[in-house]
Amino acid sequence: MTIESVLAALKDVPDPTGGDIVAKGRVQAPRLKDGIAGIVLDVTGLSADTRASLERSIRAAVVAVPGVNDIRIAMTADKVERRIIAIGSGKGGVGKSTLSANLAVALARLGHKVGLVDADIYGPSQPRLMGSEKRPETADKQIIPVEAYGVRLLSLGQLVEAGAALAWRGPMAATALGQLIEGDWGDAEILIADLPPGTGDIQLSLIQKWKPAGAVIVSTPQDLALIDATRAIDLFRKMGVPVIGLVENMAGYQCPHCGELSDPFGIGGAEAAAKVMSIPFLGRVPLTLNIRRSSDSGQPPAAGDDEEAGYFRSIAVKLLEQIKAAS
Repeated sequence: MTIESVLAALKDVPDPTGGDIVAKGRVQAPRLKDGIAGIVLDVTGLSADTRASLERSIRAAVVAVPGVNDIRIAMTADKVERRIIAIGSGKGGVGKSTLSANLAVALARLGHKVGLVDADIYGPSQPRLMGSEKRPETADKQIIPVEAYGVRLLSLGQLVEAGAALAWRGPMAATALGQLIEGDWGDAEILIADLPPGTGDIQLSLIQKWKPAGAVIVSTPQDLALIDATRAIDLFRKMGVPVIGLVENMAGYQCPHCGELSDPFGIGGAEAAAKVMSIPFLGRVPLTLNIRRSSDSGQPPAAGDDEEAGYFRSIAVKLLEQIKAAS
């Protein structure tokens, strides 16, 4: 048993990202003593399942080296700097979940590693919006997100029967939120947390235990929605979470026949409110038939290359600027 013979065996173990684990620098020089091969393995960016599979492959390769009686593997990983961005609203029906899904997809298309947490415990809608109702697996007591459109997704909607009512009190809902937030997100840099409407237990649990790096508030243009949005803004500010953006959703209706925009909910209200409250205005998204159809069919408009995708991409770019400014 020599270091060279052990390294030669490790070169036959493929790396999950291509090549072999030695060439990718995942393995430090093995330590050999009394027939025991000690290996330090860098597992940065690998899911729990991938780490377990890689460990099995290493053991199978090294045990075949003459003189090796036992193998000890220590796994290390660089700590990922992960920011949670809370997407909130003062009331329901303003398109917060649709914005959360498309914002996550737009960020992923801009080259970022993104996770999407459906924190709306009582009304999870992200599996439908993202077209991914596959049940996630678990490993090492962590839930492994399911990937869709380049985004890692966890939602209670993937874990319970469709349409089932969740009659849970606050502590149970907070426990469920914790299992989602603390899932195996791998090397995800940004977690988009789609919060339920209002200012209740879920918002307080997220803020107190996992302290988001920032919050984005979604509102429609009319005064009633803006009044409720102000309450959400007040909550985040009082809890020390910077409000890094306001988005005006359903900002005009685009006729599918002539393309003309009308303003059944008014226009510019959210932008004006953002200016008054000294909050960055990230942009507006009109109400279009294509956004509605795509969302209902589990095909986020942000995954395309048309005008609707451009709305979400623009908001994502401005959000990244605010995240950088706040860090």
